[in-house]
Amino acid sequence: MNEKLITTVIEFFKELFISNGMNNNLASILGVLLNCIIFIFAVTLLDIITRKFIVQGFKVFSNRSKNTYDDYLVKSNFPRYIAHYVPLTLSWYFIPFLFEDFPLIESALLKVVDIYLVVLSVLVIRSILRTTKNYLDKDQDYADKPLQSYLQVLMIFAWGIAIFFIANILTGFSAKSLTTLGAASAIILLIFKDTILGFVASIQVTVNDIVRIGDWITFSKYGADGHVTEINLATVRVQNFDNTFTTIPTYSLTADSFQNWRGMQESKGRRIKRSIYIKQNSVRFLSSEDIERLKNIQLIKPYIEHREKDVAKYNRQVEADKSLLINGKNQTNLGVFRKYADAFLHENPAINKDLFLMVRHLAPTDKGIPVEVFCFSYDKNWENYEHIQADIFDHLLAAVSYFDLEIFETPSGKDFKELVSLKD
Repeated sequence: MNEKLITTVIEFFKELFISNGMNNNLASILGVLLNCIIFIFAVTLLDIITRKFIVQGFKVFSNRSKNTYDDYLVKSNFPRYIAHYVPLTLSWYFIPFLFEDFPLIESALLKVVDIYLVVLSVLVIRSILRTTKNYLDKDQDYADKPLQSYLQVLMIFAWGIAIFFIANILTGFSAKSLTTLGAASAIILLIFKDTILGFVASIQVTVNDIVRIGDWITFSKYGADGHVTEINLATVRVQNFDNTFTTIPTYSLTADSFQNWRGMQESKGRRIKRSIYIKQNSVRFLSSEDIERLKNIQLIKPYIEHREKDVAKYNRQVEADKSLLINGKNQTNLGVFRKYADAFLHENPAINKDLFLMVRHLAPTDKGIPVEVFCFSYDKNWENYEHIQADIFDHLLAAVSYFDLEIFETPSGKDFKELVSLKD
């Protein structure tokens, strides 16, 4: 554009006022004011037209395009931000002509334009980053990755660079000096301590695959027990099973101990580990009559018959005096019950027999003898898993009485009352 022509147009009002006898300074001020009003109106109108043209054009293009990336660009206001560059460039070009007689105002306005240019550039970068994140969120390969953390880190860098540029625009400050950089770094470290910790933790979490979005974690320190719904630069959001949300600092995932159930979810079964407490004085040797009665239980009939032959053979070899059951080898009601529980689990179609399966006695306690069931269910869904576990122990608790065993139960107040009434 011809600079001489621009100067002539801008000087039109000033010359007009002077030709009508107005003071030169006052004519300059009024001329600038009128030119500013006209320029602001023109720039605003240009901004509206450009914005509508670019936004609508971009929408038409995205609707015709098969790629969804441009759709996310429209949603993140990328075309709107780009449209602002046209009037901004025009302002940057015309301000020196408008305020040629007022260098201080010209300098201040150019700094404002430069600052707005820096901020607008950051907004464009943010729009692109958000678009990329939203686009990758739909990809299964990135669904469990903490993309939000990466977005926040990049935005921190972008705003950090923008702040340095703005400081340079306002004060002429230069970050070339090592001393200046050291002081600035110390301030940044102090202000963004948690952010930096979160950034480092996010990298460790991703590289070491500690936590993914969708993982079920238990973090007792923070009262979290549920699925990870979001991983940010500073926090990890967990939706608990009561539908409440717990926020955990990201760096805590690397600094503290927590439980991640992903291994169970990816394995071939979910562990069942629970005990039944048997009253100790109900454990006894089995008589021949007891053995014949227990042979009616189909699951353990082959075991009892096989075990009976082994016991009889051993007792004959050692010439055991069987007038007392304690002599020689004998079967016990607890041992047979343990074998029954083992056979019951092997017959249960909900239990994975390819994984570890065991029924064992633990050390006697003041609450009885623990008979522990250790196995894995095929179904890992929490609700179904609890149903499977409940069905197993419902059956075993009901089966205990068939072996003349008793479940230990701490006496209640009612039991003591009944005891006192019997004595009376």
